[in-house]
Amino acid sequence: MRVVVTGASGLIGTALVRALEDGGDEVVRLVRRAPSGPGEARWDPMGGTVDGKALDGADAVVHLAGAGVGDRPWTRARKKLIYDSRITGTRTLAEAIARAGDPPRVLVSGSAIGFYGDTGGRAVDESAPIGEGFLAGLVRDWEAAAAPAAEAGVRVAHPRTGIVLSAGGGLFGRLLPLFRLGLGGRIGNGRQWVSWIALDDTVAALRHLIGPDAPRDGLAGPVNLVAPEAVTNAAYTRAVGRVLHRPAVVPVPAFALRAALLGFADEGPLISQRVVPRRLEESGFSFAHPELEGALAAVLGAR
Repeated sequence: MRVVVTGASGLIGTALVRALEDGGDEVVRLVRRAPSGPGEARWDPMGGTVDGKALDGADAVVHLAGAGVGDRPWTRARKKLIYDSRITGTRTLAEAIARAGDPPRVLVSGSAIGFYGDTGGRAVDESAPIGEGFLAGLVRDWEAAAAPAAEAGVRVAHPRTGIVLSAGGGLFGRLLPLFRLGLGGRIGNGRQWVSWIALDDTVAALRHLIGPDAPRDGLAGPVNLVAPEAVTNAAYTRAVGRVLHRPAVVPVPAFALRAALLGFADEGPLISQRVVPRRLEESGFSFAHPELEGALAAVLGAR
């Protein structure tokens, strides 16, 4: 297959490109600078331009680009950047796909479980309605921005991804040094549900969505990329401590998170999201790491 990837230098993108190339697929990275070789092509997501030759005849496009959501405090300017980088970039790519003479058969356009807002203790699947908050509205508009590709007959899937477990980055990777020092602990009251997925399973699920045998009318629309069993934050914290053989008893007060992260705290680590991967499992996908402690052992062992 020839697969075009945006966001190829990010945590998920780097792992996906490596897996595709190791499997014998040809990868074309869309980059915002001058291409450095035949494996790259130029696009300007905010300016509305894409090198059409990269898309013409491609088998699949995986769109992962966008400003980081939880790595900086949510100032007004930061929220605008998060929103614009996703909606404008996705629309730019989808419109270019729609114009292609020989368009790809599938666009897998990144999304997030932030769509559901705070679910409390209630387990939700892809049929659940939109929640409340900035992230819910962001995801709604982010997914809608891919409409031009779907209207052109391209199958469009939106992987709504949870917390990705990787020692090399993401929220887990940033907190890992604290846990190694024995300074990790539950966040807030620890009763909020955490929907997670190992990086290996994230990559495998994305490859499942673009697989060469997947028909044009295969999995389309939202697909939750989370492990089958969500856990509470307190249980998550204890599991990390056990795998690292470190105490994990230093709680992070809610007020401290709110002061450090501004609005993101109340839509990220402090809310409860109990999400299940119904459509992924019904499609025959098999998780390599379905339970948390085994996933943590694999992630940290690989490190």
